[in-house]
Amino acid sequence: MTAHTPPTPPFRDPRLPLGERVDDLLSRLTLDEKTAFLHQFAPAVERLGVAAFRTGQEALHGVAWMGPATVFPQAVGIGATWNEDLVRRIGEAVSQEVRAMRARDERVGLNVWSPTVNLLRHPLWGRNEEGYSEDPKLTSAIATAYTRGLRGGHPEYWRTAPVLKHWLAHNNETCRDTSSSSVRPRVLHEYDLRAFRETVEAGAVAGVMPAYNLVNGRPNHVSPYLREQLRTWTDEELLVCSDAGAPSNLVDSEHYFDSHEEATAAALRAGVDSFTDHGTDSSRIVARVRGALEQGLLSEADVDAAVRRQLSVRFRLGEFDGHDEPGAFDTPEHRALALEAAEQAVVLLRNDGVLPLAPDTRVAVVGLLADECKLDWYSGSLLHRSTPLEGLYERFGAQSVSFAEGVDRVRLRTAAGTFLHVLPAPDSPDGTPGAEGALDPALIAGRTDLPPLTTDTAGSELALVDWGEGVLTLRALDGRYLSVAEDGFVRASADQPGGWVVRETFRLEPHGSGHLLRHLGTGRPVRVAADGVKVAAEDADDADGEVFELVVAERGEEAVTRAAAGADVVVVVAGNDPHINGRETEDRTTLRLPEHQERLLRAARAANPRTVLALVSAYPYAVDADGLPAVLWTAHGGQAAGTALARVLAGDVSPAGRLPQTWYADDADLPGLLDYDVIGSRQTYLYFEGTPLFPFGHGLSYASFDYADLAVRAGDGPVSVSFTVTNTGDVTADEVVQLYARAEEPSVPRPRRELLAHRRLTLAPGERAGVCFEVPLSAFAFWDVAHGRWRREPGPYALLVGASSEDVRLSATVVLDGEPAAPRPVRERGLDAAGFDEQSGTEIVDRARTAGDAVTPVAGGPGELLYRACDFGAGVTGVAVAVAGEGTVEIALDGGPASAVLSPQAPTPGPYDYVELGAALTAEGVHDLTVRLRGSLRLAHVGFTG
Repeated sequence: MTAHTPPTPPFRDPRLPLGERVDDLLSRLTLDEKTAFLHQFAPAVERLGVAAFRTGQEALHGVAWMGPATVFPQAVGIGATWNEDLVRRIGEAVSQEVRAMRARDERVGLNVWSPTVNLLRHPLWGRNEEGYSEDPKLTSAIATAYTRGLRGGHPEYWRTAPVLKHWLAHNNETCRDTSSSSVRPRVLHEYDLRAFRETVEAGAVAGVMPAYNLVNGRPNHVSPYLREQLRTWTDEELLVCSDAGAPSNLVDSEHYFDSHEEATAAALRAGVDSFTDHGTDSSRIVARVRGALEQGLLSEADVDAAVRRQLSVRFRLGEFDGHDEPGAFDTPEHRALALEAAEQAVVLLRNDGVLPLAPDTRVAVVGLLADECKLDWYSGSLLHRSTPLEGLYERFGAQSVSFAEGVDRVRLRTAAGTFLHVLPAPDSPDGTPGAEGALDPALIAGRTDLPPLTTDTAGSELALVDWGEGVLTLRALDGRYLSVAEDGFVRASADQPGGWVVRETFRLEPHGSGHLLRHLGTGRPVRVAADGVKVAAEDADDADGEVFELVVAERGEEAVTRAAAGADVVVVVAGNDPHINGRETEDRTTLRLPEHQERLLRAARAANPRTVLALVSAYPYAVDADGLPAVLWTAHGGQAAGTALARVLAGDVSPAGRLPQTWYADDADLPGLLDYDVIGSRQTYLYFEGTPLFPFGHGLSYASFDYADLAVRAGDGPVSVSFTVTNTGDVTADEVVQLYARAEEPSVPRPRRELLAHRRLTLAPGERAGVCFEVPLSAFAFWDVAHGRWRREPGPYALLVGASSEDVRLSATVVLDGEPAAPRPVRERGLDAAGFDEQSGTEIVDRARTAGDAVTPVAGGPGELLYRACDFGAGVTGVAVAVAGEGTVEIALDGGPASAVLSPQAPTPGPYDYVELGAALTAEGVHDLTVRLRGSLRLAHVGFTG
């Protein structure tokens, strides 16, 4: 007899529609199996031949956390290229490396958590390095290109499945899991949602990740916008993956729900499909889901909806069709692409002619980053490495390049008169933590295989760097950083500062006749013990710490002065270490360069006026650029950073990077870190009315360009804007042409100018290119809070063409048709409290846990809301307000005295227990209406009667 071959189940049949296949597999899974799929690490279902699956593979600028990989420039540097074609190719290379690395390590996931599309609203945000731009249009253009590369070009199967981070309005690390971003409707629609929306609509996004923070008083992991906005933008099933630990935060730190079962159910119903919590241990999430099912907080249909979205992504990756791609890893093409990206990311901010450097120039390269190739939290391990010093050696020859790092060389003397001593390191294997890859690099332990520090009469000289605010690193002469592992001993054991909790940072604190050396990772002072130097015990006080005297052998500026004096040109390489003072979990406090680096810059300028400042950083700085012959900026540029910078300095490549965010001149120009109202606080180039240090879109070239022949055509379709650009210089160079618009007669505050389109061109000397942009009429619309929808106003619009947001070369005015402003129909609809035109002293909070907004005074103080052009029609005789809490609501017309005053007789039981209060109010026709709030009161709605 011939054995019967079982029929192929429908979910294995690639000829069937995707939806049918997903439904078939879903129907074959038990409830327990489906519940297990809700955790990040979904187990295999062996009886169906379904493999285990995990969501999440970091790939922000190369494959991260899984060992060596090609490292491209940081995301903010990728944004500075303004080049979608380049960025798409980077995405393709990264996705190829994901596939190649997965072929040899199944821990590498195909669901990549990248890119980050949070807008770089505030330059002090610790994660500035992860975003592309402060502008939603540029951000979505770069993100779309990257996701298309990550997706791959196969018509059916995705090479990787990109997830956008971090939904929504997330620009602070300070109290990031408990702070709430107050986002008014115009900012929500015109700014924060826009970068996500345009990227999702482009069709290469598999999902999003909610952020840790709250928006309008409600955690992003239960955001109604996932349903009301995100899932309406595409017909594809989108997979929503929680951020790590965020599901537990709903109860543990945010106290938004009383139980984890309630919180998990609310997140699942809101649209979270995969729960990243408790590492690889899925048991607690599974138990919470089961508890929610038993309590009736969830139905099996709720679980099915989430699992269906996950399965949809897995089918698109080809998992159930045997589709696989070999990928490619560390190819010559990838190395060349890393160099091209690093070159294109360099922004020339200022140049009086000192650049490019002549071939016979004697160069002194100095500064704390001159011989560094820094990685960040979301980098892979380096396969190749190039520092500015190495790049300049390669380009100009070692005989023409001198170097001074500029560290302070010190010894630390104990109260007994001995000095800290670093013992020689025995030969050992590669000591870079995480070089082998780790699913959670936060758990990588520090090294304990090296001897701890001791003391002796001579001691060891240490290289001290102050990274700002007194945060120090100390390095032995052989390059090893002092570090503290879990056993508490101080060792010279780290190649670089790093880790989720950085173990290599210290602070010298005045104490008695000397200083305590406090280890910042543990918070404990360093002490000298018989078995070696270690941090004090956890329960010890500062009296257990050793009191050190800092003995300085040489200040960094002394070495810089020597190197600078003998050079034709000095290149000061300054910037940040991405693991210190500005990173995930830690915002910056100032735009200024750390004082140590200011000292080095002053010393170089005093010794040699031909001093070039090269900033290598994850964020903007406010520097004194006056008198400097040239200033450049690049983000940490990955494996080819040094070669790229040297080629730009030498003129082998004409710089054409452009700033993706405003560089402010002073801390005083900045709004509060938690102030998300870009309109009311006049933030970013869109609204900022001051004079920036360098404006959005700025960047110089070694060539010059002429703009001419502007022509504008407008009708019922897109607005056509065409012009020509000619390279009038003597070198081949790129130019980034930029088109902005400004409403000339707006009825509400509109951007000073707003980016509509851009293009990066390569032009040979004398070459002319025609450029044409087709701008959809929707690009001229704004969110009309009076009617809760998009509206394009009729009237004149300025079209501005140029090389930056401030360097306008051509302009024209076009008159567009549109919908005239109409007053608010308050007699029929009343007023939603959050739909104000202007406010002061208030914040938006959650009307209920599931949906809706309310407004409350900040910290119970007085607050005011203004609603313009309220149409009371033939007249009203009463006003009613929906409020919770306790306090007073005053209603006034046209800025006058209160016409009605309303207060609850007693505080309501809770923040969501609203009562309706009524009072007499007589009004007819159109008036501005002011609502004044006092006390700990939430206002949800204002209605009118009669």
